[in-house]
Amino acid sequence: MQIAHLIKQKSYEKIEYFLRRHPLTFVPIFAVFVILMLVPVALYFLLNNLFPQLLTGELSYPVLVLFASVFYLSVYLFFYGQFIDFYLDLWIVTNDRIVDIEQHGLFSRSISELDLYNIQDVTVEISGFFHTMFKYGDLHVKTASDNSQVIFRDIPNPNEVRQALIELSEQDRKFHHTN
Repeated sequence: MQIAHLIKQKSYEKIEYFLRRHPLTFVPIFAVFVILMLVPVALYFLLNNLFPQLLTGELSYPVLVLFASVFYLSVYLFFYGQFIDFYLDLWIVTNDRIVDIEQHGLFSRSISELDLYNIQDVTVEISGFFHTMFKYGDLHVKTASDNSQVIFRDIPNPNEVRQALIELSEQDRKFHHTN
């Protein structure tokens, strides 16, 4: 995916960070996917041992294959939707602004921008064993207005990004006060 398709980059603008969620946050969804994919296999062996005539019936076998196919397609669609939501949520930090791109389902996306010189508060939230061990967490960026907040969810190294945002904000504030 090219950034030019998502944002119109200004001539003086330089991309500092291109952030996505930490890959470890997708592991539970992948584990659920694997477990759901094994359910029909386990049911096949269970039915084969308990009711072998059910798998050889003229009508029952095609019905079971149809149900298994519908189940597999549903699981694939669920997994694909979760992957799209995970992969297409991204945050772009430039030397002038923050661009928050959030995917909501397969066909819905919201893009919001926040000028760096408007930043009032940057807070990091790291809670839990895995968050601490693998150094990922949430970063909350607030402005003076009540409704303007960007949340970077489950990003790697949030403390590093927080410090960089504070420095970029100060630089941008100086730039806007001199012009």
